[in-house]
Amino acid sequence: MPNVKKWRKKKIAKHKHKKLLKRTRWQRKRKK
Repeated sequence: MPNVKKWRKKKIAKHKHKKLLKRTRWQRKRKK
């Protein structure tokens, strides 16, 4: 069970990172 929890946390972190990247891209477009 602990292994599954660790994997889940990693997946969530990756997803959050992707969202952050998308956000910065949008902000850049708005600035231009």
